[in-house]
Amino acid sequence: MSDTDIGRRGMLGLAGLLVAAPAWAAPPKPRVAIQTDHGTIVVELEDRKAPITSANFLRYVDAHKYDGGTFYRASKTKGVKGAGSIQGGPPDRVRRFAPIAHESTRLTGIKHRAGTISMARNAPGTATCDFFICATPQPYLDAQPGGKGDNEGFAAFGGVVQGLDVVKKILALKADGPALYPAMKGQMLNPPVKILSMKRV
Repeated sequence: MSDTDIGRRGMLGLAGLLVAAPAWAAPPKPRVAIQTDHGTIVVELEDRKAPITSANFLRYVDAHKYDGGTFYRASKTKGVKGAGSIQGGPPDRVRRFAPIAHESTRLTGIKHRAGTISMARNAPGTATCDFFICATPQPYLDAQPGGKGDNEGFAAFGGVVQGLDVVKKILALKADGPALYPAMKGQMLNPPVKILSMKRV
């Protein structure tokens, strides 16, 4: 048998090993446990679909900036019992990082369904750290191409994998606190729900 034949057999054997070997599994999606005084919510982040928003959220989590914060708003859908979202953020004293670029649902494909976690914002590109979690589907929060005015929607970046019942329980709490803006009247939790800690799990 020639050296060429041996080389060919070696290459064929290596090719067979490569075919038989399992494909490398993608790393697991990051998960964060939001521990509140009303229970724990675990969210899984779509860090490959919404990398900027996910990385920003984890930056606040890893710096413990959410610890001691609150869920302060329950935005209830009028006329639909149990529908709406809850909004939270770090304590007022916490220093925010710079705002991030807006990752539209039009680009990420992540829709505002029951359990979706998304970033609060004013104009596109102003989001920093306040976020909200949908208790029920809210498609009107998705980007609306062709719509008038600001039609970019909100930047969804993950979803609840445990504790959706806690989200719904918080949404149902009394919300007659002082409103920051007229549009928030009847939406401010009274008292706010404490965020005891937020950490990766």
